[in-house]
Order: sequence, then structure tokens, then C-alpha cells
Amino acid sequence: MSVNELYSKYTRVWIPDPEEVWKSAEIIKDYKEGDSVLLLKLEDESTLEYSIGPKNNPLPFLRNPDILVGENDLTALSYLHEPAVLHNLKVRFLESNHIYTYCGIVLVAINPYEQLQIYGEEVINAYSGQNMGDMDPHIFAVAEEAYKQMARDEKNQSIIVSGESGAGKTVSAKYAMRFFATVGGSANDTNVEEKVLASSPIMEAIGNAKTTRNDNSSRFGKYIQIGFDKRYHIIGANMRTYLLEKSRVVFQAEEERNYHIFYQLCASSSLEEFKDLVLTSAEDFTYTSLGENIFIEGVNDAEDLVKTREALMLLGVKEVHQLSIFKIIASILHLGNVEIVSERDGESCHINRDDTHLQHFCRLLGIEQEQMEHWLCRRKLVTTSETYVKNMAHAQAVNARDALAKHIYAHLFDWIVEHINKALHTSTKQHSFIGVLDIYGFETFEINSFEQFCINYANEKLQQQFNSHVFKLEQEEYMKEQIPWTLIDFYDNQPCIDLIEAKLGILDLLDEECKVPKGTDQNWAQKLYSQHTRSEHFEKPRMSNRSFIVVHFADRVEYLCDGFLEKNRDTVYEEQINILKASQFQLVADLFQDGKEVAKPSKVNVRAAKPMPKGHNREHRKTVGTQFRNSLHLLMETLNATTPHYVRCIKPNDVKEAFVFDSRRAVQQLRACGVLETIRISAAGYPSRWTYPDFYSRYRVLMTKKDLTNGDKKQVCKNLLETLIKDPDKFQFGKTKIFFRAGQVAYLEKLRADKFRYACIKIQKTVRGWLQRNRYRKIRKSAITLQRYGRGYLARRYAEMLRLTRAALICQKQYRMVRVRREYLRIRRAVITIQAFTRGMFIRRIYQEFMLHHKAMIIQKTVRGWLVRKKYLHSRNAAIVIQCFYRRVRAKRQLKQLKIEARSAEHFKNLNVGMENKIVQLQKKMDVKSKEYKTQNEQLVVANTALGSEVNKLQKELETLRSRQTAGSSLQDELERLRAELQEAHTQRKQIEEEFNNEKQGLEQRVEELEKENMLLKKEKEEMNCKIQTSTQGQGGDVSQKESRLQSELDEERLRYQNLLKECSRLEQRYDNLQEEMKFHHGHRRNPSNQSSVGSDSNYQSISMSEVDTDDTIQQVEEMGIEKAAMDLSVFMKLQKRVRELEQERLRLQTNLEKVEELRKCQGSEANSPTSEDINTDLAYNSLKRQELESENKKLKNDLNELRKSVADRASENNSSSELQESYNLLLNQLKAASEELDVRKEEVLMLKAQIVNSRSQLDNTNHIDSNDVSEWTDNKKPLVDASEANESKKLLEAQLQTQSRQHRDELEALHTQIELLKDNLEKKQEMLNHFSTLSPEALVEFSVQQEITRLTNDNLDLKELVEKLEKNEKKLKKQLRIYMKKVQELEVIQVSKSRPELTRQVTVQRKEKDFEGMLEYYKEDEALLVKNLVTDMKPHVVSATVPCLPAYILFMCVRHADYINDDQKLHSLLTSTINGIKKILKKNNDDFEMTSFWLANTSRLLHCLKQYSGDEAFMTQNSAKQNEHCLKNFDLAEYRQVLSDLSIQIYQQLVRVAEGIMQPMIVSAMLESESIPSLAGVKPMGYRNRSSSFDCEAGGPVGYTLEALIRQLGQFYTTMADHGLDPEIGQQVVRQLFYSINAVTLNNLLLRKDVCSWSTGMQLRYNISQLEEWLRGKNLHQGGAIATMEPLIQAAQLLQVKKKTSQDAEAICSLCTALSLQQIVKILNLYTPLNEFEERVTVSFIRDIQNRLQDRIENNQLLVDTKYTFPVLFPYTPSALSLETIHIPASLSLDFLTRV
Repeated sequence: MSVNELYSKYTRVWIPDPEEVWKSAEIIKDYKEGDSVLLLKLEDESTLEYSIGPKNNPLPFLRNPDILVGENDLTALSYLHEPAVLHNLKVRFLESNHIYTYCGIVLVAINPYEQLQIYGEEVINAYSGQNMGDMDPHIFAVAEEAYKQMARDEKNQSIIVSGESGAGKTVSAKYAMRFFATVGGSANDTNVEEKVLASSPIMEAIGNAKTTRNDNSSRFGKYIQIGFDKRYHIIGANMRTYLLEKSRVVFQAEEERNYHIFYQLCASSSLEEFKDLVLTSAEDFTYTSLGENIFIEGVNDAEDLVKTREALMLLGVKEVHQLSIFKIIASILHLGNVEIVSERDGESCHINRDDTHLQHFCRLLGIEQEQMEHWLCRRKLVTTSETYVKNMAHAQAVNARDALAKHIYAHLFDWIVEHINKALHTSTKQHSFIGVLDIYGFETFEINSFEQFCINYANEKLQQQFNSHVFKLEQEEYMKEQIPWTLIDFYDNQPCIDLIEAKLGILDLLDEECKVPKGTDQNWAQKLYSQHTRSEHFEKPRMSNRSFIVVHFADRVEYLCDGFLEKNRDTVYEEQINILKASQFQLVADLFQDGKEVAKPSKVNVRAAKPMPKGHNREHRKTVGTQFRNSLHLLMETLNATTPHYVRCIKPNDVKEAFVFDSRRAVQQLRACGVLETIRISAAGYPSRWTYPDFYSRYRVLMTKKDLTNGDKKQVCKNLLETLIKDPDKFQFGKTKIFFRAGQVAYLEKLRADKFRYACIKIQKTVRGWLQRNRYRKIRKSAITLQRYGRGYLARRYAEMLRLTRAALICQKQYRMVRVRREYLRIRRAVITIQAFTRGMFIRRIYQEFMLHHKAMIIQKTVRGWLVRKKYLHSRNAAIVIQCFYRRVRAKRQLKQLKIEARSAEHFKNLNVGMENKIVQLQKKMDVKSKEYKTQNEQLVVANTALGSEVNKLQKELETLRSRQTAGSSLQDELERLRAELQEAHTQRKQIEEEFNNEKQGLEQRVEELEKENMLLKKEKEEMNCKIQTSTQGQGGDVSQKESRLQSELDEERLRYQNLLKECSRLEQRYDNLQEEMKFHHGHRRNPSNQSSVGSDSNYQSISMSEVDTDDTIQQVEEMGIEKAAMDLSVFMKLQKRVRELEQERLRLQTNLEKVEELRKCQGSEANSPTSEDINTDLAYNSLKRQELESENKKLKNDLNELRKSVADRASENNSSSELQESYNLLLNQLKAASEELDVRKEEVLMLKAQIVNSRSQLDNTNHIDSNDVSEWTDNKKPLVDASEANESKKLLEAQLQTQSRQHRDELEALHTQIELLKDNLEKKQEMLNHFSTLSPEALVEFSVQQEITRLTNDNLDLKELVEKLEKNEKKLKKQLRIYMKKVQELEVIQVSKSRPELTRQVTVQRKEKDFEGMLEYYKEDEALLVKNLVTDMKPHVVSATVPCLPAYILFMCVRHADYINDDQKLHSLLTSTINGIKKILKKNNDDFEMTSFWLANTSRLLHCLKQYSGDEAFMTQNSAKQNEHCLKNFDLAEYRQVLSDLSIQIYQQLVRVAEGIMQPMIVSAMLESESIPSLAGVKPMGYRNRSSSFDCEAGGPVGYTLEALIRQLGQFYTTMADHGLDPEIGQQVVRQLFYSINAVTLNNLLLRKDVCSWSTGMQLRYNISQLEEWLRGKNLHQGGAIATMEPLIQAAQLLQVKKKTSQDAEAICSLCTALSLQQIVKILNLYTPLNEFEERVTVSFIRDIQNRLQDRIENNQLLVDTKYTFPVLFPYTPSALSLETIHIPASLSLDFLTRV
């Protein structure tokens, strides 16, 4: 293919552009070789002559076809070059909002600057287990690929995340770690994955800061290794950090911030625990205010600190250590505010001793202030002979202070990282790991310093490793396909790396200059110039002698030499460090120890003979550059030993706007991160790769008919390519793929499009001719008809026109008259309105002037009064001051006299007598007086304010009276009268306040609570009234709605209950696993016996009478319905009473448990040291406890008296009605009874006290042993009988005392509860009294009637419950009587047959031998064998030819016999063993569908048998007479029915889980990938991501499933369930759940895969769904609701097929897709991809139109469907028509020990 063919007319190309980097154009004239100009037409229709030169300006890049634009993988493009890459990324980012794109082995991630809903747990589950090329690009896909390769290849993996600041590196690394934490969660309960994720907020707080490019920029690099065990569960993690930007601690540029932790602490400085830090706002500290902006929009620093502290707690950092860390951080802030004052000579400086910040710094770090103050301004110079202390200048001291702050923060940072690693460390052996490298990208600024140099040096090393890895993968691909390849030339940056790190390189010369005593940055720069001028990667700037240029792989960077030496040395004076080492706080001292690890103390301490001179610290002398180089080499060794995965983060713009793409900034980063280098390496070889089947399917339109008949597709492809492409170097044939040079696929696409275009033109020609002929015939026929009708119509129209003309003249006359009159009336109304408004305006102005004069008079009056009052106050204050001075003189004289008297000795003696008691009494009196003083002051203030207000009012009245009245005498009398009235009002008010003050304070809170309760009751009353009204209004029309609502509520409850059962089964599984682990770890211990295990497994004990009542009530609620039951007060009261009984039972059990624990503790203490001291302490404690309880009783009694008094007062005030008086008397009687009860309890307490005193005296007498006897007993070691008896009596007394104390404690608790109940009753009665006082007489009567009705209803309910209990007791007694009668009969039979003891069973058999009653008898010792043969060892195929569910029938017949002989233990043991056996066999076969289905059928059948033969009439409606005779006689097995129902639900859930696990790998392949309709799906180039390394090569690649295989599997499931006799209703529910799983998995994959979102996929899906519907109809399952679960998938398929262009299409889509959410619809439209040139993409405006139309839709805005959702299962009651006596037991079951009865 020649150049002329490529650069022909209408071909689109890319040309350079200074603004957009690349601009699209179209060739308007064919290019011929030798032409110097290429004629182009731009997108704005302007023309351009593009000059072409052989060297300077080559031919422009060709543009890819539109069908390839927006591909997931850039390597799938036909033309691989910079403009194609940039355009593809831009289209995906702006039009489809896709932030991830593959570029070979690199994932390009563009920061959207917006929170996207694509990182939820459902997305993680969707990507888990998928191949990398199957789903859309995502960070989860890269993480899954790393996880899969680690498990498959057993090789460690690394994910390298790089990019500029603000590109999203930290977020990408965080999401990758979240994926590993979710997929590879820890196998035990250590929650390692939560700890790994918890390290992120900590590291962000101490290592991230706001920069001009990013609000949360990581200022350090980190490499996190996540360790996995052999099962690939997370067991631990480890973190390595690189090059923390320490300079940010002391300096920030404008609009930047320091590290987040500083601002978090300042924002939380008001907390109580941070008061000691003495922090204020961040603006007050130098180190946090240099950037001039301490806030970040949308960030709450206080809330972030809470998250940081929670993460520290999760990682095991205690509150004490956290506070120590915060102290160190706060000390750095205070250190930055230490003011260093320069001396006059300029060569020395000092710090003020009263510098508060220095004091806080030293206090927080626990160091001596004087030493730190001294060494902050001085330094020590050590020579060989002497040591000098030299003063530092101001600038040197400031630099030393800043260096110390940086050093402290760096060591704290390292300590925190080390502690995180300790928390994430595990003792379990690590099998493999995945490393996540979050490291800074290539940086270049206007001024670049030492930090940028180290960052770019690290990126040079990473780029070298990246280039070699890309080249290695390309080479492996060619060798695997056996293609001859030549060495691809790629950029090798080893010379640049050698320039930096080799011998005499930049770092080497920098370290050498740092060792020179007077080395400077200028000298180092000159050495660089002289050494590296000849290097092609090193340049010297023309205009500077203090900088140098390094030509990196990404760009030329100029570095300024100033500060390189200082930053490389990282100098901190040793004297300051020694002060920190001597800190009194252990954490501060540990931070600055010389050794990183403290050696373990040995048993023998070795000390040197003489002190050795202290050597220099080698770690201090190692420069920063050397440390960074060593750590970088270690990192490269780690990366080279792993399989790398690359994530390149791109920053789309510098203004941080969402979905804004700056092409120039993007190209800079693409060049710097190596994406374009990957493209260049791929383009140098064979970038386009097609498998033979895909190529055949795509380009078979170019083949001849003869080629299509050939069966060898590989040979057909070879023949076609050799025919179409003449140059053999343009393609190569591999083993499984065809490799093409760049542009060849575009040429083939052009040929294919031309072929299609020619065929379309021919089809269009034929169709258009046929359409035109038909159109001509129709037009001619229509024209003749129209002429005939038209002429008649014209004649009628003329006549009508004449009539209308006459009528129009009349209408015009009338209309003109009406219009003129209306105009006149309008003008008249307007004039009247204007006059009215004008007159009103003038009146208002006059009124405003009047008001202004009036207000001025009031202001003058007020000001004059204020001046007079101010003069009076000034005089009064002067008088008070004079009085104070005079009193002070008198007090001084008295004090002097008292001092003289106090010096005498007798005075001291008198004072000391009883001084202590007096002090205590005085202190108490002072407290009482102070409280009284406070209350009096408050009352006085209130009274003063009231009096002041009254006086002001009186003064105003006085002034008005003076102005109105002339006679002064009458005014004085009036003033005296008013003062007297004021005094009386004041006294009355004071009395009222004193009376109601206590009551007001005590009842305010109660009033608020009662108001809340009243509001709630009103709301409930309104709701109930609304319900009653709605129920009475529309009982007939709303029945169906109520039933549906009740059904939905029932389904929700059933689902909630079944989820609880699922959780219960999971916990049981967890318990079994822990038991197995315990057995594994403690194998030498003896296992519990069978009996104990059976006892532990059986939780099915007999139920009490109250539980029966509650069960009946609940059943009654279910029968009546929720609303009716709510309206039925009796049912509600029963449930409420049952709740109270259960609460009392719980309290009683809790107290019993506490008593048992106390008894055990007492027994343990008696066994250890039964001494008299313990008894004495216990007795003392009991006495103190009783004193406290007595005081509490006194307080409660006082409270009751106060309440009684308040009620009496209120009753005396509101004694208008007799009913109030009666209720008050009732309350008084209750209170009197309560007080009497308290008095009785008090007497009992006193009696108990007396008993305790007596017992104590007895104990003292008993424990009194002479010390000589004790020593003699210890010497001779002889047992003493008296001592043992004393100990026994002491133990007995202790036990008695403990029982008495417990009884006393219980009584006190009962008294407390009784008092609380009395309080509640009293409050209620008081509330009723208040309510009575506010009611009118009519309302009072109505309320009393309601109260009486309520009381009678409660009494009636109590009587009903009593009657029901009596009836149940009667039934129970009758049943027991029947049991006793049978036992008496059996005893008579036994007495008759004493000579033959084995005849018991034979007598029973002989008695029933006449007719088999459907019962089976067995011995108790044969029970284990029965369970073994029927449950544990049962295989489904053994009973396949017999009656379905035969084991269930046999077990029930055994149950019947146990009921018949009235043996409850045998019945309980059999059912418990059966249930445990079923659980055990299901646990053993947890992935066997056949076994699970078999036992689901048998368990449900056993449940149905227990219901059918229970004797309940509800279950006996379909029984035969014989079946009714076989009903159970003695036992009610309702509890076991519930247990079997729960077990059936668990088995059902396991069955669904097993079936979904079998179908999971088949769904996507069958529904989306297989060609059910041949030749429908088109094939597009998939790029590098469909490589073989993504699949398991050993397994032969991924297995493809067809729709027939999926339907066959569904049929196998259904047939298995039907063969086992499972109820058809349950089978329908299983199928419905499986169809939901098919819908969820298919739709989720459709939403995450761009390659399947096409028209052909929609057609394929519609066909596949129709096939599934046909299968449902064939199995008669279409009524079970299974097809309704596929509705979202059906609508998605329709959405792919409908037109997506106009507003009518948008309206149709909105009405069509009701089962899809807005997010799902938009996602499908964004992913929609045309498979050929004749389809059009969905425009952005169309998608916006859809969003605007559906924005008001209320829905769950979730992208993916929940694949773990389970419908609630319902087990309908299906009785068996089979009679028990007709069942035959085959001999193959080995049940010979069973006897037919």
C-alpha cells in the first residue's frame, strides 16, 4: 500500500496546533509523491496549505476511523501516535466520563476532581474473578490481575502508581488496597484488612499537605507490602517511606499549607484533653500561617482529627501515646514562635527568659528550659585539643531552630510509620505479597531545588525499569507466537542515571563537597561544570553560574544550586539532640536514640574497664542523598523481583475543575510518565493483533465465495492478506494471531467500508426505484380524485364566503362600539385610582412628620432622665468608696490588735483545742451559708430587677401626673399609696416565688417530657383516627391495596427473619470452624462425650405456659392481620403484658447469674486464703453498703414527703370537684402504704444489722488464736482440730452472711423498683390532676368516662387471661390424667408378664398385629444406627426408585411410636439427633447440589408430616379418616416444627448458593459472549489487554459456555429437585432466584463492559431471554415470577436497540426503561459503541436530555444490581396423600432392627 493511497481525498489527519497541541483536518486533494504542499480543510471550513519537507516537516499523522475512537485500550487503535492517544483520552474523559483507559500494560487514570460512584463493594465484587480484558478499565481490574497472577504464578506482585501532584496517586493506591482488603480479607477475626485501610488517614494526616496543585498532596513516597498466606488471605502489611518533605514543616509557599495534622490540632484546641497543649488558631503560629490560607474548601479539620484518632486506636496506639504524639506536634508549633532577638554586634543573639512559647516547648517535651535556651543561640566547636562554645548570629540561630523542628518532625514521622508496621506485622509466615508503590511523579517548577532533583532521579530509575519491562513483554509475545523479530530501539536513560549516581556523579560530588569544612554551593557548581560539561545529559545555563541543567527522559530541568549542601547535610546540632535525649518523657527520649533497635538485656552485665571516648554517630554523618540512593536501590531490587503493574495518573487541568481537559498539560504528563514511550515501542513492531477467528469473522466480506467454502480458516486468512496487502513486511502470521504493522488495520477497515458502501449503494438504487414507481402510481390516482373534490369544494367555499362577508360587517360594527366604551371606562378608573393614591400619599407625609416630632420628645425625655440617674449613681458610688476606705482603716486597727493577741502562747493553746472538729464544722457551715447566700443573691437580684422596673414605671407615672396636675399635695399622697401597693405586690410576689420555686424547678423537666409524650400520643391518635376514617370510608375499594401492603410487610418480615437464620447458620459454621481449630491446636485434649455434644446441640426444650400464651397471641395477630390486631385492644394488652413478663424474667435471670458468679468468687477466695481479714473487710464493706442504702431510703422518703406536700397544695388549690379530692385521697393512701412498707423494710435492715454484729463477735471469738499457738503450729506442722472447726464455723457464718446480704440486696432492689413505680404513679396522678384543672365540666365528664372504660377493659382482659390460663391448666391436667391412666394400664400389663421381661415390645406388637398402624419401634441403643443409616450414610441414588422422601416418612413413623408410648426423652433424642445429623451431612457436602436438594425435600416433608398429623384442625382438612387416626396423641411438637422450618430455610439458602456458584462462570459467556444468532455480532480489535497472560495458560484459556449449556444446567437443577420430591412451589422459588442471579450478573457485566454495549448485543440478549422464557413455559414455571426478575435486563436490551437521536426517542426511552435507574441508563448510553461506520454514537446532548427528563424520578441511585440479594422463601403446607401403613421399607437401607407396629 503506497503513500498515495493513504493520503487521498477525504482522509482526515492531525496537524500541530499551539493551543490544542493537535488539530484535526481533512485532505481536499490527493497527495502525490514529491508535492511540497498538502491542501487541507479545517473543522471551521477554512482551508490551509500545509507545507511538507523531507526532514523538517514530514507528512501529518493519519486519524483513526470514528469506530475506533473511544476504545478501552489505546493499543487497539490502527494508528498509534501522540494525537491519536490524546484524542482518545479526551473523548473518553469528556463525552463518556470514563477516567480509566488502558495503554498496553499501563492503566491511565485521569483525575475527575469529582466523587464518582464506581468504587462501591458491588463494583469490587463485579471485578473480582474477572479477566483483565473482559471488563472496562478500572483500578480494580489492575488489582484483580495482580491478585490473580499472585495466586496463579505464585510470584510477588507490585502496583506502581505515579503521576504529578494532584493527579490522584494517593486515591488510586487507596482504592487498590481497599480491593485487596475486600477480596483477600483475613481468614480469622484479626481484622488486618481494616488496619491496613486505617493506616491511610494516619499517613494522610502526617504526610499530606495542601499545595497549589492539590489540596491533599502526598509529600512523601511510600511502598506498602500487603502480605498473604497460602490461602491468599491478608495476614499483615509493611510500609516503607521515601524522602519526606521536611522543609514544609518550616516553610510553605503562598496558598499552601503545612501538614494536615497541625491544622487538625489547632481546630480541636478547645477540647478538654488538648487544653494542656496551649494551642490557638493556626493563624497564630508561624509554621502554619506562612501560606496565608489555613483553610481548605470542603474540609473540616476537627472531624479529620477524630478520624485520625480512631485510626490510631484501631492500630493499637493508646490514648496516652496519642497525647504524647500531639504534644510533640504542638511543641513544634511553639518552637516556631520562639522569638530569637539579635544582639547589637550582629554576631550573637538571645532568647527572652519570659518567652511563653519556649516554656511551652520545653514543658511539652519534658526538657530543661535553660539548656535549650542556651543551645538554641550557641553551638559547640570540637577540635583535636579543645572544645569551644561559639555564639551564633540571628540567621544561624533561626536556621538551627528550623532544622531542629524538621528533625523532630522527621523522627516522629518515622516513629509513627514504625508503629504502624508493628501493628500490621504478623507472626504467621508470609507466602506472598502485593506491593503498592505510591510515589511522586516527574516534577519541574520555575525554581527547582534538592527535593525536585531527588524526585526526578527516582523517576529516572522507575522509567528505566518500565522501559525494560515493556520491551521484555513485547519480546515474550513475539517469541510465543514464533514470529521473527528484530531488536526494537527504545530510549535508554542509563547515561542520565550514571550522571546522577555513578562515581564522581552529581550525588558523589555533592557528598564530597558536604565533607569539606567550608564547602559552598558555588564550589560544588563549579566542580559540576568542570566534570560533566561533556555529558550529553548535562548542560550549563548561559546566564547563571549557580545552576545546572539535567536532560531527563521527560524534559530538560534547570536546578538552582542554592541550598543543596544544607539540605543534603540535614545538619542538626548534637547539643540540642542530647537535650531531647534527656527528656523526662519516654517517647521523646526514644525518638532520638542512636540505635534503631534496642538490644535485649542479657543476664550478665559487662562493663568496660575504662571509659572509651565517644565516637561520632555514623548515621548522623550519612547524607540525605546517600540515604535516598540506598533506599531507591532497595526499592528497585524489590520491584525487579516482582511482576509490576503500572498505573499512570494524569492531572487534566490546573484549576481543579471537574471534567475539564487541558490538552497541553495532558501531553506533558503523557510524555513524562512513559505512556507515549509504550506507544512508540508498540508502534515500532506489530501493534495490531487479531486472532484468526476474529479476523475471519470481521473481514469475510472481502473474501470470495470459493474462500468461504474452505474449512481451514487460517489458510483463508493467509490467502486474503496476501491478496490485499502486497508488502509481506506489513504483517506476520503467528501461531494463534495475525500481527499487523501500524496503519494496516485502518487500510483493511477502509476496504471493508468500501465493500459495504458499494453493496449499500446497489441496495439503495433498487429500493429507491421501486419506491418511486409505487409513489408515481399513487400520486396520479390521488391527483384525479383531488381535482374532482377540489372543484366542488371551491364552489361551496365561494358561497360560504358571501355569507360570511355580510355577517362580518355586522360583527365589526358591534365590536367597534364595545371597544370604544371599554377604553373610556378604563381611562375613568385610572383617573380615580391616581387621585386616591395621591391623596393618601399627602396624608401619610403629614402623619410621618407628626410621628417624628412625637419620637423626638420621647427621646429628649429619656435622655434627661438618664442624665439625672447617672449623676445620682456617681454620687452614690463616691459615698460607698468613702465608706470602704473608712472601714478598711478600722479593720486594719482591729487586725493589728488581733495579731498582738495571736502571738501569745495561751491563745495558741485555746485555738488548738478542738480545732480540727471546728474547722470541719465551719467548712460545712460555710458551704451551707454559701449556698444560702447564692440563693439569696439570686432572689435579691430578681427582686431588685422587679423593683427597678416598678420604680421606673412609677417615675414615669409620676412625671405624667406632675405635668397634668398642679396640686403637689395630692400627687405626694398618690405616690405614697403607690409605694405601699408596690411593697405589698413585692411581698406577695416574693411569697409566690418562694412557694412555687421548688415546684417549678422540679416539674420543668417533667413537663417537657410529658409534652413530648403528649405530642406523640396526639400524633398516634391522629394517625389512628385517619386509619379509622379511611377504613370506614373505603373498606370495599382498598381491600386489594391492604392485602398487597400486608403481603409486602409479611415478605419483609420473612426476609428479615430468613436473613437472621442465614446469619445464625454462618455463626454456627464459624463456631464449628473454631472448634476444629481448637482440636487442631489442642489435639492431646479429650473430646467431649456424645451425650454432652448432643446436649449442647439441642436447644429445643419444653416451653412454659407464658410462652404458649405469647405464641397463641402471635398466631392470633397473624390470623387477624396487623391493622386489625392493632385495633384490637385485648391482643395489644396481651402482648404488652408478655413483654413486661419477659423483662422481669430477664432481670431475675441476670440477678441469679450475678449471684452465682459472686458465690464462685467467694468459693475461690475461700480455697485460696480463708483468713479472718477478708471476712472483716467484707463485713466492713457490707456495713458501709447498708449505711448508704439507709441514707438513700431516707432521701427517697423525703422526696415522697415533698411530693405529697406539693400534691396536697395543688389539691387544696383545685378542690372544686369531688373527683379530684377522691383521686388525691387515693394517692395519699398509696403513699402511706409505701411509707409503711419502707418502715417495715427499715426494721428488717436493723434486725439484719444486729445479726451481722452478733456474727462478727462470734467470728472474732472463733478467730482468736494466740500467736504462740500459731508459731508452735507452724514449727511443729501439726493439725489443729480447734482451728479447723473454727474455719468451718467461719465458712458457715460467711455463707449465712452472704445469703443474708443477697436477700437484703434483693429486697432493697425491690424497694427501689417499688418506689420508682410509686413515683411514676404519683406523676401520672399529678398529671391527671393538672389535666382535670384545665378541663371544662363537659370534657371532665367525658374524660372520666373514658378512664372508667379503660379500667373496665383492663379488668376484663385480666379476667379473660385468667380464664384462658384456667382452661389451659384444665386441658393440661386432663392430658396428664390420660397419661397416668395409660401408665397404670401398662403397669398392670407388666405385673401380669413379670416372668417374661422382653414381652413388653411383643405385647405391643401382638396388640397391633392385626392391622399395621404406620409406626416403627426401635431400641434406645439403636438410635445412633438409625440416624447413621437414614441420615449420615444415606445416598440419594439408594432411594431413587422408592417413594420420594422415604427417610422423612420412616423418621416420622419412629416419632409416632415414641408419641404412642409417651416417651418424651426418646422423642427428644430422636429429633435432636436427626436435626444434628442433617446439619452435619450438609456441612460435609456444602457444594453438592444433589445432596442439598435431597435433604431439603426430606426436611420439608418431615415438617409437613408433623403438621399433618399434629391434631390441629387447620392441618387436618385434607386428611383421610385413616390419617386422622394416625395423629399424635400425647405431645405437641410445635416447637420442633419451628426448628425444622428454620432448618429448611437454611438448606434452601445453601441450595441457592450452590446453584449460583455452579452457574456463575456460565452466565456471562452464555448470555453476552456466545453467538446464539450466528454471524450477528461484529468483531472489533481489542488491543493488548486481550493478551494470553490475563488467562490461565495451563488450563487452556477461558472456557466458553453457550446458552444451550446454561439452559441444560437449569433443566438439570429442576429435574433433580423434582426427582427428590421437592414441592413444586419451592422449586419455582429456586428457579426465580436463579433467574434473578442471571439478570444481576448479566446486567452488571453489561454496565462494566464497553465491548458488549452495541445493537447486536441487544438483539442477542433479546433472543437469549426469549429462549429462557420458552424453557420456563415448557416446564410450566412461567407463573412463578421468574420472568419478572429479568425485566431490567429486557429493558437494557431494548435500550441498546432503540433509536437514540431525537427528543421523541428520549421520551420513548424514559417511558420504556422503568426498571432501570437513571445511572444505569446513562451508563449504557455512554458505553454504547457502534460496530461499523453506519451506526452513530450517542451524542452528549441526548444523554443530557435523558438526565433532565429523569432527574425527578425517585429511585435507588445505584449503578450495579445487588447479586447477593435473596428473595424471602415461603414453604406452603402440602399434605401427603400417602398413608403411612402402605409404605414399604427396602432391605437395602439395612433397617432390620425396626419393628412394624
